[in-house]
Amino acid sequence: MHVKLLSPSEAEQALERLSEILVDAVAHGAGVSFMHPLSRNDAHNYWRTQMGGVALLQTFIFVCLDRSSTITGTVMLQKSWAPNQPHRADVAKLLVHSDYRRQGVASALMLALEKYAVDIGLKLITFDAVAGGGAEGFYRTMGYVPVGVIPGYAYSGDGKLDDTMFFYKTL
Repeated sequence: MHVKLLSPSEAEQALERLSEILVDAVAHGAGVSFMHPLSRNDAHNYWRTQMGGVALLQTFIFVCLDRSSTITGTVMLQKSWAPNQPHRADVAKLLVHSDYRRQGVASALMLALEKYAVDIGLKLITFDAVAGGGAEGFYRTMGYVPVGVIPGYAYSGDGKLDDTMFFYKTL
């Protein structure tokens, strides 16, 4: 397995697989802004909207590839748009296809994202995750610091409101 930062043209070519992974993640309960069932078309449209940021070098899409070059997971680094925050970026859509979970894909993706963030001069990473979920524990083990919970922040797949934990990591 290895992690690769996609060029804008590679990101365009990967749209279908990225859409598949998003649909799979939502179907398996990932708290990533979408509700189940998520159509392939809606997933594709989401990824399509990311391509502008990729072209402008504001959004960076990382993928993890297995030995046969199949994309097994993905994560995005999105630089802050605000003029007073050029040192900061958000993590978005850390997704691992259900066939590849528990194999170190998420850790490999986050380590590559962090290394790249340092390489381009970023100093701070922020993001949110469902409070109390598996992702929260994962991010804590990766050295991310929880800073607070907002109750009832977003709906879960079963229609209840989930709390959200916000995290940061100084690079």
